[in-house]
Amino acid sequence: MAERESGLLEVTGNDSIENMYLTFEVEKETYAVNIACVTEIVGMQRISEIPDVPNYIKGAMNLRGKVIPVMDQRLRFQLPARAYDDRTTIIVLDLEGVPTGLVVDLVTDVLTIPQDKIEPPPHWLNSGKQGVIKGLGKLNDNVSIILDVPHLLYDKELHVDTSKVAANVQAESEPSAPKRNGGRSDG
Repeated sequence: MAERESGLLEVTGNDSIENMYLTFEVEKETYAVNIACVTEIVGMQRISEIPDVPNYIKGAMNLRGKVIPVMDQRLRFQLPARAYDDRTTIIVLDLEGVPTGLVVDLVTDVLTIPQDKIEPPPHWLNSGKQGVIKGLGKLNDNVSIILDVPHLLYDKELHVDTSKVAANVQAESEPSAPKRNGGRSDG
């Protein structure tokens, strides 16, 4: 019925999109985001740096004319940086009409995780992940760390809202109105 550009997902009549998650790896841990927030999956793009933002906001990319802020999940979770390779991927999420790219080590699958297979997040999480983890999804012998997308994209301690970063980057990238007479004065 619906198909994502990644080619990973085809929703059938029996699947509920609210229980479907895109899974990916960061530092060999499996994470998941609700597929409803995912607009597309792309390979690494050229990322332009943005000054005065936290280190995990790598900058912004131009994706078919749209400027999108890009966040490195390794750095967001206070893990060591790693050189990007051919498996490094950007997941473009959309939250209330604002796109944000997440750099991850590898996109792995689309899973249906029923609500009764999701447990609340453990209380012992390190501070870099508290608040961004919605729960732990268990399927067979595998566990996926389910991320809370709104909290992931907003860092309350640093007061960083990627939607505001996106708006600022978009405004700065738009050409100014042309000056009259090509910018020359008539005097």
